[in-house]
Amino acid sequence: MTEILMPRLSDTMEEGVISSWQKRPGDEVAVGDVIVDIETDKAVMEYEAYEAGVLDKILVAEGESASIGAPIAVLVPAGGADAAPPAAPEATAPAVASVPEPEAAVAEARPAVVPAPAASEAGGAGRSRPRSSPLARRLARDHGIDLATLNGSGPGGRIVRADIEAAIRAIPAAPATPTAPPAPAAAAPSTPAAAAPAAAQRAADPDVEAVPLNRFRKVAARRLTESKRNAPHFYLNREVDADALLAFRATLNEALAPAKVSVNDLVVKAVATALREHPAVNVSYTEEELLFHKRVHVGVAVAVEDGLVVPVVRDADRKSVSRIGQETRELAGRARDGRLSAQDMSGGTFSVSNLGMFGVDSFSAVINPPEAAILAVGAVRDEPVVRDGQVVPGKRMAVTLSVDHRACDGATAARFLARLAELLQNPVLIVA
Repeated sequence: MTEILMPRLSDTMEEGVISSWQKRPGDEVAVGDVIVDIETDKAVMEYEAYEAGVLDKILVAEGESASIGAPIAVLVPAGGADAAPPAAPEATAPAVASVPEPEAAVAEARPAVVPAPAASEAGGAGRSRPRSSPLARRLARDHGIDLATLNGSGPGGRIVRADIEAAIRAIPAAPATPTAPPAPAAAAPSTPAAAAPAAAQRAADPDVEAVPLNRFRKVAARRLTESKRNAPHFYLNREVDADALLAFRATLNEALAPAKVSVNDLVVKAVATALREHPAVNVSYTEEELLFHKRVHVGVAVAVEDGLVVPVVRDADRKSVSRIGQETRELAGRARDGRLSAQDMSGGTFSVSNLGMFGVDSFSAVINPPEAAILAVGAVRDEPVVRDGQVVPGKRMAVTLSVDHRACDGATAARFLARLAELLQNPVLIVA
């Protein structure tokens, strides 16, 4: 008998919702068959079987959610469904002992987080300290939580960030029980008790409509808050002469017709080239070590109806501009259809966010952890420029680099940005 566990299908996923079961109890399952569609915080993804057998029992019904590592179904060998009755459904930590292969696939695609577990547990071999991730230990320390009191939901019962956050959320619950509702409201404005007056006000105000947060918004709010709180951001601004960039794009589009290359495609290629030359920016910070990524995977922010997703162009430094453009359009299309895979959204080492198409001149983006930096790109503007002592019409574009100061210092980031500006102003260097 094999328990099918809720897999981690994205970097930010903490639980999944069963969208639809493709197999029913009694159905035979072959390796590679799609068993179930799972809705994550970013998309609906297909979960394929990694073992053959017969689907004996469904533990989580369609529309219901389960945390990562919780059993969602039972698979038995062919012909053995009656001989091997499934265990009672138990979504507790011991069931996490064997995480399915998709977790390993996602971990392999995320170089920023693979080395961290080994480093975090090496020093505690001689003690009975619970197995835990570096981030989980830090959060527990900051909030006074004893790791020994928790059951981990990670691989092998390892305590991960989600377990600490659940414990943090549970802290105000105990004292809130015996007290009257008004008391906690003044002391803790962010608690559910404090939210009651606001909810009552919304209910009484016909001009206010309360729309529940979807998973996109909840995850974005949590991750961006963590990023701003934990990563000391600093920002570098640069004005780029975009005349040569636009001329180069026009030449490429004429040569590649009917295919098209966008300004953002050129920016992604320039970023990837600069990262290859400045590997100190292509890093991730952990409490134990700085992780240098040997490959350049650039995330491209895409706005969708329910929020924002960041699919990843892998090995962008090794691809042509036209190939980057093709992949970006395909990823954006799948993002808007809600059909991005775990591989599409995992493993980014740097991100690009472009709001130029909305007429935004410049802005500062929030770093997408565990990356160390993100580039914000503004619109190309018509401005007077000085060339050869003469004021002439020109094209300008503002770029802003947000950097995690724990991972990268100002001089290192400035050298990277200077090289990026040089590539954008001399775009033939991008394809040289």
